[in-house]
Amino acid sequence: MMNQCVIMFGLQSWDIEIGSNFKNIARIISQQNRVLYVNRPLDTVRRVKHYRQSDVQKRLDSIRGKVKPIEEVEKNIWVLNPRVTLLSINNLFPGKIYNFLNKSNCRKLANEILFFSNELSFIDPVLIIDNDFFNGLYLKDLLKPAVFIYYLRDYLLSQKYFIRHGKVSEPLLISKADAVCANSLYLKNYASKYNVQSYYVGQGCEVQEFVKEGQPLPLDMSTISGPVIGYCGMLTAKRLDIDLIAFIANQRPEWNVVLVGPLDKEFSESVLPSLKNVFLLGGKQPHELPAYVRHFDICINPQLLNQMTIGNYPRKIDEYLAAGKPVVATHTETMKYFEDVVYLCDGKEQYISTIEKALKEKDNNTMKQQRIAFAQSHTWEASVEEIYKVINKIIGKNGRF
Repeated sequence: MMNQCVIMFGLQSWDIEIGSNFKNIARIISQQNRVLYVNRPLDTVRRVKHYRQSDVQKRLDSIRGKVKPIEEVEKNIWVLNPRVTLLSINNLFPGKIYNFLNKSNCRKLANEILFFSNELSFIDPVLIIDNDFFNGLYLKDLLKPAVFIYYLRDYLLSQKYFIRHGKVSEPLLISKADAVCANSLYLKNYASKYNVQSYYVGQGCEVQEFVKEGQPLPLDMSTISGPVIGYCGMLTAKRLDIDLIAFIANQRPEWNVVLVGPLDKEFSESVLPSLKNVFLLGGKQPHELPAYVRHFDICINPQLLNQMTIGNYPRKIDEYLAAGKPVVATHTETMKYFEDVVYLCDGKEQYISTIEKALKEKDNNTMKQQRIAFAQSHTWEASVEEIYKVINKIIGKNGRF
């Protein structure tokens, strides 16, 4: 796709502090197209309760006219801070009042997008919405894009905040989309219930730093002997199986389990900190993580099986594989995609026997190179190319371009 206009809106604002699928996609699209990237507008609760946060201040400065609401942040990418404050209505009961106010919110947002897309001379734009099935619910109707793609990267209905209205709003928005592009097979199958034009487009990852060899041993690992069974990522009881991790440590006291990442309350108050062969090293900066992974013998992904985890694409798996490391992970529908290069487990006992097998094979160079090649195939360029194929298929049907 070349020389087209693309409006992108979703849950991940441009100034988000963590890694962002949507920003990565925008950057690839902008190489050959123009992109209007719309930040999440303020709502009344965030405006009052989080007044001092820098992103809230940026939105307020835009509303008050202190800064330009739109800025070209990179070549062919314009970021818009909408000059509106939407009503916080999620606590309302489903029904006519909620629907009326949600339409009103969407209309305010759409008017801002229309104004600035016209200023940029966007004609027949492609609209891509990332997971925001509340504020995005009526944007297709109000913006009238040439093509509307719903980008699905997370099963948000597993979370309490989203379920009250999301159980109606998301299926409705999926059904409105010209097509759905999902980053996991589970999410593609979920979307297919409401829209037959649902496609798996893969996931891009930035793995080159993990491929590099020769990173020095981190200081806080210098006294930890092998074998090292490691995990990098947020340590949260909502996603990870604390009992499974403790079982691995207790069953094999000669192994050292190294967990790198910030802890939630459940992790910090669990049995894990008391185990002599479990090392909780805390959160690290993203650029530090490759060195830790490089010095793991085995990488694990001990997920809980719940609706929050079962459909998510685990980007850390690609990072582990890019370092050539054997990976042992919980068997989920999404993880089937990795089954040729990852050891998949059902149950605690299988984790023990599988880690033992992985340790025996960890120095197999052929397997190592297969892992690295697999991870390196998951580029953002490849994922966006799949999105382009979907868009072009829709264009061929409606003839808008």
